[in-house]
Amino acid sequence: MIVTEIYKRADGKIIGFSLDGHANTAKHGYDIYCSAASMISSSVFVCMRDHLKRDFEWDAAHGRLMMKLKGEPDDLTEVAFQTLLLGMREVEKQVPKIVKVEEKILGGET
Repeated sequence: MIVTEIYKRADGKIIGFSLDGHANTAKHGYDIYCSAASMISSSVFVCMRDHLKRDFEWDAAHGRLMMKLKGEPDDLTEVAFQTLLLGMREVEKQVPKIVKVEEKILGGET
């Protein structure tokens, strides 16, 4: 299962995310759900790094990508993170047994 966690502040602004796991619906390199999750999350990562030039901490390993803003979120970072959230929610609607999206507020869950 691919689990996406969206990290939010108490005011609802998104400050980061993590994706963990594998769909395991096809052999490595051919899994469309892993590809979808990878492309959605990687696009947001590259947007933050190269286009918005935001500073963030991150960690990547096989089956995992995590990023969290070091500075304050703003309207542009919110658009990028909301794009990730909406995209992953659409994948979750199609395959809820394979993709799960959770929203977490600092100190609790929504």
